[in-house]
Amino acid sequence: MVTKKILLNNFDEAMRLFGSKDENLRSIETALGVQIFSRQSPSRGDFVISVRGASGKVEEAVRRIEDARRLGKFEPRRTSVETTGGVSGEVVIVNHAGKAVKARTIRQQIYADAIEEYDVVVAIGPAGTGKTYLAVACALKFLQTGRISKIVLTRPVVEAGEKLGFLPGDFREKVEPYLKPLYDSFYSIIGSDRFRALRDDDVIEIIPLAYMRGRTVEDAFIILDEAQNTTSSQMLMFLTRLGERAKAVVTGDVTQIDLENKEKSGLVESQKVLGGIAEIKFVKFGEDDVVRHKIVRKIIGAYEKWQHPVVSKKS
Repeated sequence: MVTKKILLNNFDEAMRLFGSKDENLRSIETALGVQIFSRQSPSRGDFVISVRGASGKVEEAVRRIEDARRLGKFEPRRTSVETTGGVSGEVVIVNHAGKAVKARTIRQQIYADAIEEYDVVVAIGPAGTGKTYLAVACALKFLQTGRISKIVLTRPVVEAGEKLGFLPGDFREKVEPYLKPLYDSFYSIIGSDRFRALRDDDVIEIIPLAYMRGRTVEDAFIILDEAQNTTSSQMLMFLTRLGERAKAVVTGDVTQIDLENKEKSGLVESQKVLGGIAEIKFVKFGEDDVVRHKIVRKIIGAYEKWQHPVVSKKS
């Protein structure tokens, strides 16, 4: 069992967060199985919220409360995957089929807002939370509005039992399986024909991370996907590629590290090394942000419980 505390600024903020008869806090307690207490300092007048429970659940409860603070209100949680329901976020871009691409959870909206505001954004969370898809949507919006002239997408090529040199085909055919998930996001938003045209004109470039070394990328939106599989030196190399008028988004899932030494993940390390830099924004997603089939969220939750079991203490 762990306890984490959140310091609120004043009475008005506390009342907005708590809701009538503290219903917002009680709803989180019920949903996550945690205990939430609040008290006001008689001398300063500020409020402290204490959250107690299993580590993973406490982290999620704190995320929900902090999300509500940023947006100024609590939003109802989705109970199933919806096409246009959930949080009514701002439209990021309209896809080739005429449908709006927008945030579908509170944290996705915070993520989209962070990409607008910060030059470097690091998104960490489980599969299916829209980390890569929303980053691609924002990159295309920046391209459409003339804020950048190029999109660069990269990911580390981590070999799972096969060596690239032994795979059939030329270089492009060897690495394409690793980069295919990035292609899919573009196909969904702008269609395959438009994507190929932009790629052939070098407006969109998708390359393995190793080929970023030695470059300075300017006037571009750069996305590093699957960053949990970078080493410390690779992460440093990537972040130091940024030139003038460049924006970088790093995405990854620290539960799916394929490196032999998982403790050496550049994404894991970046949270410790870069957390104090004000110009870099970290956004952490939870299982409630999964927007794939509803069974995916249950699978993630089951693995979370299995990997971090709650140990009851007998008095």
